[in-house]
Amino acid sequence: MVICKIFKSVLSSLMRVGILLVMVTAVCQPAYAKEMVDVKPPLIPLKEFFCNPEAAEYQISPDGNKFAFLKPYNNRLNIFVQSSADTKAKQITATTASDIRTYFWKNEQLIIYSQDCDGDENYHIYAADIQTGKSQDLTPFPGVRVRIVDSLPDNEQEILISTNQRNPKKFDVYRLVLATGEMKLEVENPGNFMGYKTDNQGVVRIAYGKNVINGNYLMYYRTTADQPFNVILSTDYREYVSALRFDAANQKIFMLSNKGRDKLALVMFNPDQEKEEAVLFENPDVDIAGASISQKNKNLLFAYYVTDKFHNYFFDKEAQAIYDRLTAHFGNNDFKIASTNKNRDKYIIFEYSASNPGAYYFYDSTADKLTKLADVAPWLKEEQLATMQPIQYTTRDGYTVHGYLTLPKGRGTKNLPVIINPHGGPMGRDAWGYRADVQFLANRGYAVLQMNFRGSIGYGKAFVNAGNKEWGKKMQDDITDGAKWLIDQHIADPKRIGIYGASYGGYAVLAGLAFTPELYACGVDMCGPSNLFTFIASVPPYWKPMIDEFYERIGHPDKDAELLKAASPVFHADKIRAPLFVAQGANDPRVKIKESEQIVGALRDRGIPVEYMVKDDEGHGFYKEENRLEFYQAMEKFLNTYLKPAP
Repeated sequence: MVICKIFKSVLSSLMRVGILLVMVTAVCQPAYAKEMVDVKPPLIPLKEFFCNPEAAEYQISPDGNKFAFLKPYNNRLNIFVQSSADTKAKQITATTASDIRTYFWKNEQLIIYSQDCDGDENYHIYAADIQTGKSQDLTPFPGVRVRIVDSLPDNEQEILISTNQRNPKKFDVYRLVLATGEMKLEVENPGNFMGYKTDNQGVVRIAYGKNVINGNYLMYYRTTADQPFNVILSTDYREYVSALRFDAANQKIFMLSNKGRDKLALVMFNPDQEKEEAVLFENPDVDIAGASISQKNKNLLFAYYVTDKFHNYFFDKEAQAIYDRLTAHFGNNDFKIASTNKNRDKYIIFEYSASNPGAYYFYDSTADKLTKLADVAPWLKEEQLATMQPIQYTTRDGYTVHGYLTLPKGRGTKNLPVIINPHGGPMGRDAWGYRADVQFLANRGYAVLQMNFRGSIGYGKAFVNAGNKEWGKKMQDDITDGAKWLIDQHIADPKRIGIYGASYGGYAVLAGLAFTPELYACGVDMCGPSNLFTFIASVPPYWKPMIDEFYERIGHPDKDAELLKAASPVFHADKIRAPLFVAQGANDPRVKIKESEQIVGALRDRGIPVEYMVKDDEGHGFYKEENRLEFYQAMEKFLNTYLKPAP
């Protein structure tokens, strides 16, 4: 919620562009208690983990006859297109400022992509013509953030966007004409709207807002575009509801909701009667993470959820049949269907594992034919990479924390140097899959523990809300207890434990060094808040409507001043004795550079070793290839100095 993106819109965005997201998993048995017999792999060059991929993010065109994908050009990821009948690709974009990371096919002629400037997160929307190779900035507004509301897949000439051009705190909805760049106002934000959802005809029928009096989140609804919005649902910050899509009749709403229950369930909601009509699927142990709904027929295909790995529950027989045929091709390997054409008979398949960055395939379901397109990183060999195992441990106050342990190959399972790696968010989670930094650390001889501490999503609202106002306290205790669990299991060498994280994970690094200085030999913090007062005061303007939730999740700067001071590592810098490496993007809009400057200054004043890396062309994290490489080179040297892994 706090440092990660506030709106959990990724899943609904996938539905808008018609992506079928199927995850298939094999069963893994934990092996951390057994001596490993694996042969120690060679030292893999650092660049092979952190350079740009050979090719990535394949998407199929609406007619199914072309593929688009991202490929490096002058060290930046650009869009390329190739015919399904040819292996030769055509370069469409030639940006050298920063990587293109998100895009979609608008029609057979245009690809839409977004890009910010040096990590400032003020995204512009571009249209790339695949015939001419020319790109046009459709939203050339400085200092303005633009979001895609609806790609309007059945309308080849327009898309719906929202921008805060009129007011930095408020997003209005516009219909953007791709040929001319003309913007037509669709919904003017009355002041408290924070997000929007369209129906199957591309009409904005739902708005998410805030009650300015009591702080509750509101869902607004209207039956037609010429009617006013009315409140149909109210929740407080401890609950979560999200409209996924309207049903085929364009009347009822497929929704994720934990209102009245602990776990997120997939439900059918009747907006006219303002009530939940039916629970379509739920899991007693974990939240439902999302659902796939057909762009073609508007019917529900499947729901998916995460335990130790991803799982699916199918509603549609055709989708189940495709899944079964693909399983026959891939066996026990993991895969997802990443993209499909409009007719839903041609697909892009992504095969992956925790020890494999992945490969893309083209699948013709009519012929049941699978054709390999590209490996993401063909230079990495799966047999040389480490195995990630699901684990769980019990905290000091009885909570069960789930996580993942990656042990270095060929180095046994006892008395290892360990990296504790808490995730960002904190309302995020770690999941099973390939992580370049985890595999790099394992290749260098470190065991890596990732844990979903209280406050993480996926395990029900009680578990999320157990993290409220527990920054640096019980949330940090969960991380500490994970490190101590490794010591009790004789996996960790107690004198060689480091902690590394980014965003909220970076905060947890600072908190770990300040509040449990005896536990860690060193820490690596990327863009982590050090002073919760200044962090809350400096959030981006478009987060201001949600500031009440910051106060409830972290603490109020006036009412909870003592709590925030107690939880802010900068005020406890005198307790930090372990060396620290801090990395920060100068343009970070979420965690301003002042957060890093404060902790670096406080420690240097006391003579504590601090390495500090600032990149003027980055924001919340390092995304440019040269900056990633420089950071991890410095991190490797830093960890070697203070943790001394076995050669």
